[in-house]
Amino acid sequence: MEFNIVDKLLGLTLIGTAWVLWLLVALSVVSITIMLERTLFFLRMRLNFPEFTQQLTKRLIDGDIEGAKQLCANRPAIEAQVVMRGFEYRERGPKAMRESMEGFLIGNKQILDRGLMVLGTLGNNAPFIGLFGTVVGIIMAFKDLATNPAGGPSVVMAGISESLVSTAIGLVVAIPAVIAYNAFNRVVKRRIANSEAVMKLVLSTYDDA
Repeated sequence: MEFNIVDKLLGLTLIGTAWVLWLLVALSVVSITIMLERTLFFLRMRLNFPEFTQQLTKRLIDGDIEGAKQLCANRPAIEAQVVMRGFEYRERGPKAMRESMEGFLIGNKQILDRGLMVLGTLGNNAPFIGLFGTVVGIIMAFKDLATNPAGGPSVVMAGISESLVSTAIGLVVAIPAVIAYNAFNRVVKRRIANSEAVMKLVLSTYDDA
């Protein structure tokens, strides 16, 4: 019996496009969940950075270590927690303070980045998934025309119009994911830059640390 790979692959495409749509719906739920979680996460970590640095600088210049600790202790923002980590190593000298703060920042960057890779992947690949569903739908439309020639172009047009829904849904999933990825990635970069700035601020005021 001769093996015809074209017929085999054609048989796979005829399983329909509904599963592609359900896959895109599931991916949209994942995307929305990540966006909501990241939004709430960054809202909890919000910080008036100019005001914070002004108050922190004043306390450091005045030598008010306890006041600086109190300023940072109740703030969940990574900028404040980096300073707290430096205070914990103050007695060991500037080098220990720098290394502890840098290590803390590197470790917490993974927390800031959580879920962003998924959003980026969805933004890049959801349109291709939708396009795949469209191609499968077009193949099915022409297959229907081949088996029912009397139906005319209306058979093909109906199938193609339905298949294009997959591409549309793929774009609907991808566009918000790309926007959210870029926005969150910008927030992460800004928070890291802020943390590095306060780290330098703390080290610059500790000549005898």
